[in-house]
Amino acid sequence: MENVEYSKKVLDHFVNPRNVGEIEDASGVGNVGNARCGDIMRVYLKIEDDIIIDAKFKTFGCGAAIATSSMATEMVKGKTISEALTITNKAVMEALDGLPPVKTHCSVLAEEALQSALWDYAQKNSIVIEGLSEPKEHHDE
Repeated sequence: MENVEYSKKVLDHFVNPRNVGEIEDASGVGNVGNARCGDIMRVYLKIEDDIIIDAKFKTFGCGAAIATSSMATEMVKGKTISEALTITNKAVMEALDGLPPVKTHCSVLAEEALQSALWDYAQKNSIVIEGLSEPKEHHDE
């Protein structure tokens, strides 16, 4: 078992995660997973008039996966769709005051879960969101 140092913000978002749960009538739902580490994230977005008014998540995984899910949903609330697309894994990591290198993939999953939920929203509404591409499947990264 490796000894991994986490920032206070990572620990806070793990112990007190924000936005846990489901949105019954979600505008978009994104599911991503990483077979190698076993982390699975599901992100729910409620979008009205191009604004993300609510975001929730359910994550099965390590502390870093839960913390990145929590932070990503916090960061996306109140944003327009185009603003949400600018939330990268690096932005999530910076907001958490960093992640250990072995946990960087968790922030990538958080970014991909957000984008997957936006893709689902676009598909349900037959719209094209500039800068958004179809999510790729994770098999063994």
